[in-house]
Order: sequence, then C-alpha cells, then structure tokens
Amino acid sequence: MPVLQTPRLRLEPLDDRHFEGLHRLNRDPVVMRYITGRPDTLQDTQSMIDRVKARWAEFGYSWWGFIRREDGELIGSGCIQHLNRDPEGPLETGWRLRQDAWGQGYASEAARHMVGWAFETLTPELVCAVCQPPNVASATVMERLGMRYVGLGRWYDMECKRYEITADDWPASPGHAAWCADLAG
Repeated sequence: MPVLQTPRLRLEPLDDRHFEGLHRLNRDPVVMRYITGRPDTLQDTQSMIDRVKARWAEFGYSWWGFIRREDGELIGSGCIQHLNRDPEGPLETGWRLRQDAWGQGYASEAARHMVGWAFETLTPELVCAVCQPPNVASATVMERLGMRYVGLGRWYDMECKRYEITADDWPASPGHAAWCADLAG
C-alpha cells in the first residue's frame, strides 16, 4: 500500500493504528457537517477503518491518513475511491481536515498528491470530486486542482456539486504543476 510524501505531510493508508486520530477528526460536528451531517461514534470510526482496510485489500487504493511530518499528528484524511462507493463509478478524490489545520493549504497539498498518484498509477480516464453546494472550501480545492464543475447530482444521499479532471487535462492543470514542483523538492 502506497505511502505518499508531500512537503508537509505523509499520507499513510488508514488502519487500526490511526483510530484515535481519525476518531478525533470524525467526531467533530463542524468537520462532519458536509460529510455525514453528524459526528462519528467510536463504532462509526471503527467501521470506517474496517471498510477502508477491505478496500485497500480489494482495490489497492482507498483512504489515507494525513500525518503532519513536523509533529506526527493525524490532521486529516483523504481518498481515492469509487464515486458513491460504486465499483462501476469513476474514481473520486475527497478529503477532510481538523479545524486547526484549515486554511493552511494542507487539503490542496494532499489532494494534488492523491490525484497525481491516481493518474500515474491507476491511469483512469478522469478523477472527480463532489461536495455539498455550501462547502465553498472544498470546491475551491477542486478548482485549484484544475477540476471543472460539471453539475449537480445526488451522491452519498446528498445533493452535491460534481467537479472532474480528465487524464488529458491533468498535465496542463495547476494541480499537476504544483504536484511536479512538490516532487522536484
């Protein structure tokens, strides 16, 4: 399972050792308002880890924990998965961060590395992302990647905006340029 390195983060495939940090993240109702609409219980967090481990085993991709390299703290998580958890659906990226990590560029940094990894390793035709219409912060990250808005739809039992970027568009995108700059050091 791939561990991705960014300038400030180490993206580790989520497993049981991430339980405490993931539960701290997912129990925050403000973090979860656009994801599930409610804070996670201990069982919710364990169920997520169990699902994620199974998907890593089945697909070779799923959710990573965002570990801040300077202090080893889990400050977020993000994924490459199938949209709406449907194996026939396109690949999707997504993320969530602790409130104390908001506004510092971590979501954009992690997202470009997840999307870059997906295009380089899995070679999909496109990668998409969805967010509820009021979630301006996530939509901004999608736009910074070079994704374009393609419309509203219903995913994860919510009305969401969908953004996507194709494999053909990725090399000329701002997300790709930033990813290459990160990798160059």
